[in-house]
Parts: sequence; structure tokens; C-alpha cells
Amino acid sequence: MKILHVVPSYLPAWRYGGPIRSVDGLARAQVGLGHAVTVFTTDADGPGRLAVETEREVALDGVAVRYFPRRFPARLFRAPELARELARRVGEFDVVHAHSVFLEPTRLAARAAERAGVPFFLSPRGMLVAELIRQRGALRKRLWIRLVERRTLARASGIVVQSELERRELEQLGLPTAPIHVVPNGVDFGDDGRATPAERAAEVARIVAGGPYLLSLGRVSWKKGIDRLIAALPQLPGARLVVAGNDDEGLTPALARQAADLGVADRVHFVGEVGGEAKAALLGAAAVFCLPSRSENFGQAALEAMAAGRPVVLTPEVGLASFPEARAAVVLSPGEPAALAAATGALLADPAAAARLGAAARAVAESHFAWPAIAARMTALYAAPADSGTGPS
Repeated sequence: MKILHVVPSYLPAWRYGGPIRSVDGLARAQVGLGHAVTVFTTDADGPGRLAVETEREVALDGVAVRYFPRRFPARLFRAPELARELARRVGEFDVVHAHSVFLEPTRLAARAAERAGVPFFLSPRGMLVAELIRQRGALRKRLWIRLVERRTLARASGIVVQSELERRELEQLGLPTAPIHVVPNGVDFGDDGRATPAERAAEVARIVAGGPYLLSLGRVSWKKGIDRLIAALPQLPGARLVVAGNDDEGLTPALARQAADLGVADRVHFVGEVGGEAKAALLGAAAVFCLPSRSENFGQAALEAMAAGRPVVLTPEVGLASFPEARAAVVLSPGEPAALAAATGALLADPAAAARLGAAARAVAESHFAWPAIAARMTALYAAPADSGTGPS
């Protein structure tokens, strides 16, 4: 099968978090299954640009990737060259799968596939969750839904969401949609091969050598609930919290002030973005991984922690927790600081129980969320419309 993924940003733009890692993992796994996989994306990297070739395709782990220059308005990831290449080449592919909403590459991919009669699948990647719409430009996004996404959602061959939680959120918007299918993200085992600056890697080594700690890994964002973890620390005497991830929202100074006001500043470590061996070391030595998100369509970092054999604490608002097999291998906790302190404190106080939970988490990651199996499910979904008009949920 010839598969085209269209995504506004792609590696090595790691700052964009879980969606980047999951689209990359899916594409590589589909190549491993024998499919020809191409990615159309932009050279976006936050306010800057990736140092990548934009005039031709490049090969990344067997995936043919074409980066197009992002133009004004940058916020929409507008790329006129991408539009022209879609018009020229979309008919070469058996299926087009776009990842994101509210951004220009998805609209371009949907309309080009529709004109060429190529099956088109959409993964909103959590961007149609009502809370996120309310928090981030509600009026602008509702207008975009009415003018653009309503047609895309209705005319796609299928909508692919990463969890039952995301499915429910999408259904509650009351929009006409193509059939909705739940296919979770997968996970790789081992480090991701990224380099971490030497000074930051040395800081990680010092933290790991300093004894047990709670870990928050991923983008520093309002929705991740890091403020809840900091608020829980006064109820966890002696416990340390490590916050690892890029901070495009500029929240670290406010979080540091919160820690200082609560008298726990000396127990909170902000290490920035990590990858490769440093990330693997930080995950592997964490006493507890905690993701107390207010809204999370999946929770890729939590799945990575499970694959690393770490005990994981999640709030019910994390989509990964909607999978029964995952829910049986993690601790679910309300997001209030007192509840988080009780859940994480119990694991810190009983290392044997924490180790058993971590082993169960890794077993679930291996048996239910390994990328080859997830990629096979996704590829079967692509093929289903030609056979029956619907795909497996």
C-alpha cells in the first residue's frame, strides 16, 4: 500500500510533543510491514525553521519525507508549495492520512484527496476536545470548524481518534462526522536516539544519582497539571519532582514561583527537553511517573513510562486511562493535590508494590501497544472502505 501522511510538523521538531513521536512511530512501523510511506510536512520548529532539505524528499528510517517551507501566516502552518505538490501527486497514493485540525495542511490534504477520489482519514490528535477549544481561541476555532472542518469531518473516509475519551469528546461537539474509529498510539522500547546537550545530560545524571523522584515528562503546558504536582509536594515530605520538557508556553517561571511560595523550590527540578540516553535514564530511574492532566487525548509520555517499567499515576482525563488493559496497570487519581499526594505517596512508601506495578505496566505496553500491532490495525482500517464502506473500531 502507498500511504501519504500529512502533518503540520515532523521530526526533528520534537518540541511539538506526542503527536510528532506518534506519527513518526506509525510511519516507521508501516514501513516495517512492507508499505511505501511518504510524509508531507513543513519545516516548522516553533518560531524558527528546521535545518532540513526543502527541495526534495529525504529518507528517514525508510520513510520518504518532504519538508515544505512554512509561510505567513505561520500560525496556520501555511505552505503553498505543499498545496501544489498535493495537487500534482495525491493520485499516486492509495490513502491519505492527515494529522491535526485548525491548520492549513489538513485542509489542503482533505480537499486534494476528495478531488482525486483517494480515501482520506483524519486524526484530530486531541485538538477537537471541548476544553482545549474553550481555552485556546474559542471564537476563532468555532468559525474554522463551521467554514472548514465541518466538511472535512463529514466527507472523510474515517476519523481516527486515539482513545474512547477522545471519541466521546468529538461526539459531544454534535458535528456530522464520518465513522469514528479508536486506534491507540503505539510505543517504542528503548531510547529515541536523540542527543541531549552535554550540560543538560550531566544535570540529569546528577538528578538520577540523587535518589527517588517523581517525574513529569513532556511539554510544559497548562493542561499537563504540573501545578497540581507542585501543590502536592508539601504533603510529600522529602519527595523530589523532576519536570522535563520544552516550555513553549513560558510557564516555568510561574511554576518556579509557585514552588517557592509553597516552600518546596529546593525539591523541584526543571531540566528542559531531554532525549536519547538522558531521557531513558531519567525515565528508568523515576520512582513514580505522574501525568495529572486536565485534558489529554492519549498521553504518549505515560505510555513511554509504562514501557520503561515505571509505576504510573494518571488522572481520568488522560485518554490512555480509557483502555481497560492500561487502566489495570496504572493508578488512577483525581487531580486535586491531596489526592495526588496520597496516590504518589503510597507508591513512594512501598517500593515493592511500585516495582510490581511497573512490571505490570511494561507487560501491558508490550502486549497491547507495540507499534507493529498498532500499525497493522491502522493499515487494515485504511483498506476497509474499499471493501465495506466502514472500518473496524
